[in-house]
Amino acid sequence: MTTIKTTLIALATAVPALALSLPSEAATPSFIDNALVEVCKAAQSNKVFKLKSTIKSYRLQEKTVALKVMCNGDDIVTFAEKSGATKTAAKLQKSIGDVKIIDVAATDKINVTFTES
Repeated sequence: MTTIKTTLIALATAVPALALSLPSEAATPSFIDNALVEVCKAAQSNKVFKLKSTIKSYRLQEKTVALKVMCNGDDIVTFAEKSGATKTAAKLQKSIGDVKIIDVAATDKINVTFTES
C-alpha cells in the first residue's frame, strides 16, 4: 500500500514540474532552426564564400542543403534565384551533381490484377 502511495506522490509532483518546463523549451528556437535560418540568409546574400562557411560552421553538406532545405516555402535553390542570388543558386545547383533521365516507357511494366468487391 505504501508503494502505491509513494508512486502517486511522485507522479503528483513530477507532472506539474514537467508541464512548467515544456512551454519554455517550445518557445525558444532550437539550434537546428537557427542553423537553417542562417543557411537561408547566406544563400540569399549571393556570396558563395559566406554560404560555404555557414554550411561548414554547422557541419552540413552542400548537397544535403541543396536537396533538403526549404526557405519560405521554396527549396533553397529556387529561394536564392527568386532573391536574385544567382551565384549562390548556381553553387547549390552544382553541388547536386548530375541528373539522370530514365525513359519510363522503356522500363519493364508491372501487371497488377485486382477485383472490385
